[in-house]
Amino acid sequence: MSARILCVEDNPQNMRLVRKILQHQNFEVIEAPDGLTGVDLAHKEMPDLILMDINLPDIDGLEATARIKANPELQSIPVVALTANAMYGDEERALAAGCDGYISKPVSRAKLIEQVIHYLNMAD
Repeated sequence: MSARILCVEDNPQNMRLVRKILQHQNFEVIEAPDGLTGVDLAHKEMPDLILMDINLPDIDGLEATARIKANPELQSIPVVALTANAMYGDEERALAAGCDGYISKPVSRAKLIEQVIHYLNMAD
């Protein structure tokens, strides 16, 4: 069975790109268009990995990550920030909020696959 990855992303083009890359690698992709939906789907779907955009329309990805990591049932699921926030200190803020990793956009296919496999192996 392939790994299940929850992608929390409000931009349809970014979501389509990530979905295409991950599905080509035979991962199952669960999609959430905003932070609250992402938190809800994390509870319902129990994915193997979460890719979290930081700039979301309702609660931001840092708050969504904090809510996920506060739940004992979900806290072992790796959360990787996948964000255009690439200024000095942004990665540190994401990690401080509970993200396990950080990938800046624009995302490269090779970097995304490498990071997804890395964090899935850590979760085993």
